[in-house]
Amino acid sequence: MAIYTTSEIMDIIPHRYPFLLIDTIEELEPGVRAVGRKCVSAGEPYFQGHFPGNPVMPGVLIMEALAQVGAVAILSQPEWKGKTAYFAGIDKAKFRKMVVPGDVLSLEMEIVKIKGPIGVGKARASVDGRVAAEAEMTFAIR
Repeated sequence: MAIYTTSEIMDIIPHRYPFLLIDTIEELEPGVRAVGRKCVSAGEPYFQGHFPGNPVMPGVLIMEALAQVGAVAILSQPEWKGKTAYFAGIDKAKFRKMVVPGDVLSLEMEIVKIKGPIGVGKARASVDGRVAAEAEMTFAIR
């Protein structure tokens, strides 16, 4: 059962369709970690051009979905309510499996360091237990 639905996620982060890339938050330890889910649909607007006849979710959008889960982990804390988390860096990004329509992405972010408004998280996206992408992400809160 989801901890946060799409509408509840939109109360925490400013993203909206078509750029809200997470459907639910399944697990949450505010400021520590979060696990979200994205049901990848053939109707996603980016599949019109990436790639016609062979739809693959762009890796950069998988990274964005992971970042959005991380933003929920951080911004669900009362002291950051109403703020926005911005990308400040992506390191050690690896893409290991293509993500296609019908896949359900499990998006995990663990916050490993935070000092003031700057933090670092370890991110992993998987489909059916197989890692699709992973990275370390730096963020800044404003």
